[in-house]
Amino acid sequence: MTERMLLKGSVALAKGAVDAGCRYYFGYPITPQNDIPEYLSEALPRVGGVFIQAESELAAINMVLGAAAAGGAAMTSSSGPGISLMQEGLSYLAGSELPAVVVNITRSGPGLGGIAPTQGDYNQATRGGGHGDYRLIVLAPYSVQEMYDLAGEAFRLAFRYRNPVLILGDAILGQMKEPVVLQGKAQVLEAESWALTGAKERSPRLIKSLYLKDGEMTLHNWKLHQKYSLIKEKEARAEVDCPPRCSLVVVAFGSCCRIARTAVDRARRQGLRVGLVRPVTLFPFPEREIREAAARAGRVLVVEMNTGQMVDDVRLAVNGAAQVHFKGYPGGEMPTPEQIVAEMRKIMAEGGLQACQR
Repeated sequence: MTERMLLKGSVALAKGAVDAGCRYYFGYPITPQNDIPEYLSEALPRVGGVFIQAESELAAINMVLGAAAAGGAAMTSSSGPGISLMQEGLSYLAGSELPAVVVNITRSGPGLGGIAPTQGDYNQATRGGGHGDYRLIVLAPYSVQEMYDLAGEAFRLAFRYRNPVLILGDAILGQMKEPVVLQGKAQVLEAESWALTGAKERSPRLIKSLYLKDGEMTLHNWKLHQKYSLIKEKEARAEVDCPPRCSLVVVAFGSCCRIARTAVDRARRQGLRVGLVRPVTLFPFPEREIREAAARAGRVLVVEMNTGQMVDDVRLAVNGAAQVHFKGYPGGEMPTPEQIVAEMRKIMAEGGLQACQR
C-alpha cells in the first residue's frame, strides 16, 4: 500500500530512513539540516528506535560506528563543517567494513561559510577527507521524492556492500516541499554473520580496521579495492536525456540539475539540439553514460554550484572524446535557466551554431 504526502525535503529523507529500517540516529545540530534530527527525535522512539543528540559531530560518527558494529541500521546527518569533523570516523567505518548512512545537507564554504545552497562539498564526498584508501558510495538526490527514495536505497547499498553511504543534498532540496509517494513496507536489513551481538552461544567475532601483521594491511586494502571495483561495475546510475543528433550535452547533478533541466527544455523550444545527463551516483561515477553521450554530441557543458569539482570526473570520463566546458556558481550563488541557455549558445556559436539547430 502506498500513500502520497506533501513533505519538506529533509523530512522526506528522515521519513525514508525510518521506512527503510533505520532505528539508530546520532547527530549534532547544524543548519540547514536540523529538520532531520527534529523529525527523527520524535519518529524513532515510536518504532522502538534510538535517538541521541551527541555532544559533537566527532561523538556522533563514533556512536554510529558502535551501533553499526552491533548490526544496527544507523545514520547521522550534518552539513559541511560537521562532515569535516566526521572524516576520521568515516575512514574507520570503511576500513572496518560497516554499513552506515551519512547525510550532508550542504552549506556554502569554505570555512564556516553560510547556510546558502552550494555543491562545494563534491570533492569531500567523492574523494574522502579521511585517511587511507577508501571510498564512500555517494548518492545525489534531485527532488524531494528522491530524498525519500534514496534514503531507503542508501541503507540497502550500505548493508549489501558493508560500506558507508553518503547522501549529498543541499539547502534547496532540504527546505523545498513537493508531493512524495511513500512506500508502505519497510525493507529488512540483515546484519548476517558479522555483527557483534554477544558470543554466549557462538564463537567470538572481530571487527577492526587495524592490521599489524606483515602484509595484512596490504591484503585488506586490496580486498576493499575489489569491493569498490564491484560497486563501480554494478551500481553506477544516471538519468540520460539525449535526443538523436544531439550537439551539446549538459551535465549537472542535484538541485542544480533542476535548473539545467529547465534550461535544456527552453533551448530545445528555441531549436537547439541539446541533451542532459544527470549523475545519480557520484561514486560510482556514471562514466559510461557520460562518455557515450559526449562522444555523440562532441561538446559537453558542466554546470555546478562551485568553482569546478565534478568537471574533473567528467573530463576523465570523456577522455578527450569531446570538448568539455564549465560554468560555475560558487559560494551560495545559483544559476538561472537564462544564464545556462546563454552559455549553451556561446559554446555553440564558437563551433558553428547552425550545425546545432534543427
